[in-house]
Amino acid sequence: MRDQLLQRRLSVGTVDSFQGQERDIIAITLTRSNPQGEIGFLSDIRRMNVGMTRARRKLLLVGDSSTLGRHPFFVELLAYVKGVGGYRTERAVVQQALVGDDDYCGKVV
Repeated sequence: MRDQLLQRRLSVGTVDSFQGQERDIIAITLTRSNPQGEIGFLSDIRRMNVGMTRARRKLLLVGDSSTLGRHPFFVELLAYVKGVGGYRTERAVVQQALVGDDDYCGKVV
C-alpha cells in the first residue's frame, strides 16, 4: 500500500479532499453504527453526493445498514443498491471470500 501511495495510484482522504476530482474506484466507509440510528455528519447529503459521484467505474460503500436505514436518504439508497443486486451482507462477503469466488465480490453494479 505504501508503494501505491508513493506512486500516486492510491489516495486516502476525507470526502472533502476529493471534491472536484474523480477516481476509477472510490471506497467510502460509513462509520456510524448504533442502536439509536444516529448518523451524525452522514446526514449531510451534499457531502455524500460529493463522495458518491467521484467514482468513474466502481463505488464501494461499507456501513451498518440497520443504522443507516433509519435515515430517508439511505433508505432510498439501500433500496436502489438491493434492486440492482449490489447489496452484500457481511456474512455473504465472508462466505464468498472463503469459497474463493472473486467474481462475487468484484461485481460491477
